[in-house]
Amino acid sequence: MTDLPQTNLTMVTLVKPEGQLEVSLERRPMPEPKPHEVVVKLLAAPINPSDLGLLFGGADMSTARASERDGLPVLTADVPPAGMRAMAGRIGEAMAIGNEGCGIVVAAGASAEAQALLGKTVAVLGGEMYAEYRCLPVQMAMPLPDGTDPRDGASCFVNPLTSLAFTETTRMEGHSAIVHTAAASNLGQMLVKICAKDGIPLVNIVRSDAQVALLKGIGAQYVVNSSADDFMDRLIDAIAETGATIGFDATGGGKLAGQILTAMEAAAVRRMTSYSRYGSDTFKQVYIYGALDLSPTTFSARSFGLTWALGGFLLTPFLAKAGAEVVGRMRQRVVDELTTTFKSHYSHEISLTEALDVETAQAYNAKRTGEKYLIRPHG
Repeated sequence: MTDLPQTNLTMVTLVKPEGQLEVSLERRPMPEPKPHEVVVKLLAAPINPSDLGLLFGGADMSTARASERDGLPVLTADVPPAGMRAMAGRIGEAMAIGNEGCGIVVAAGASAEAQALLGKTVAVLGGEMYAEYRCLPVQMAMPLPDGTDPRDGASCFVNPLTSLAFTETTRMEGHSAIVHTAAASNLGQMLVKICAKDGIPLVNIVRSDAQVALLKGIGAQYVVNSSADDFMDRLIDAIAETGATIGFDATGGGKLAGQILTAMEAAAVRRMTSYSRYGSDTFKQVYIYGALDLSPTTFSARSFGLTWALGGFLLTPFLAKAGAEVVGRMRQRVVDELTTTFKSHYSHEISLTEALDVETAQAYNAKRTGEKYLIRPHG
C-alpha cells in the first residue's frame, strides 16, 4: 500500500431535497483491503444504460450546468416532481457509480485467494467503478488472461452475462427461439453470435435500415425494422418461421412488447387446425429488461389470446436462481470468448473529469445505438 496515493478520486451522485441532482468527483481515502479483499487500479469502466439510472435518475438533463468544487467538476441538473418521487429513497445520500470495470490488482489482503490475484488483470463487478481504485472481495474479481486489453475486460459482466442469461432462460423455460429488441446494441450483437453458435433461432428487432445491415453483416438471419410500414407482417413471418415464443425487450415503454406478443399469437394461430375463440394454447412470454423508452408500456391483451405473460428480467436475481454451476460455466465462456463473441466496441473514451462535461454527459445519456462510452479513470 505504500506505493499507492492516499486518496481515491471517486464519482458520486446526490439527489438534494430542493429538487436538484448533483454529480461530482470526491477525493476519498484510499481503501485498505481486508484478508479476502483486493484493491484494483481501475483502467476502464463502461457507461451502461443500467449505470445511467443511478447516475442521472429522473433528472432533466436539458437543465444540466457545470461548476467546480475544490478544483473538481460538479454537474447539476433539475429534477421534476415525478423524478423526485421516484428517487425518494436516495435523497441526501451521495452514492458512488459504475457497475463494472477492468484493472490491475495492486494490493491484496492476507488470504491466499487474495494474494494469488496480486498483479493480475481482472474484470470486476460490484458498483463504485467510476473511480481510480476499487476495493472489493476476491469473488467479485474475475482473472483475465495475461495481456488482456482493459478495453476488452471492462464489459465482461453486464452485457455478456445478460445475453447468456437470455439463452439460459430460454432453455430452462422450454422455449426454442428468441425475439430481441434494440438488437443492434453491443448486447444485441453478442446475442446474435451466441445464438448462431448455440443453434438458437433469433429474431432481431431494430429501428433503421442501417442497423439491419449491421446485424446482417455479422451473420444475423432474421432482422426486422420496427420503423418500416410492413413491420408487423415481417415480424409475424419471422416468428412463424422460427417458432419464437420468448422475447426480451430493452425498450420497456411504448407498444413494442405488446406487438411482439401479438405477432407470436398470429404465428401460433397459423399453425392451428381448428378455430378457438380463446386464441391459441401456445404460451408466449416477453421479459422487459431495459428502459430505453420511459413512457408507459401499452398493449391490448385481446390481440394475443389468454396464454401469455409479461414480466421483468434482471441479471442479479437470475444468477442467484441459476446456481453456482451455471454461473461458473457462463463466466468461463465469457473469458474464453472475450475477444470474439463478447468483444465490446466503444465510440468514445473519456476521463472521469470529461464525464462531467455538460455536452458529453448529455450525449452519453441519450443512449444512442452505436454510441458507447468508456471511462478511463487514469486518463
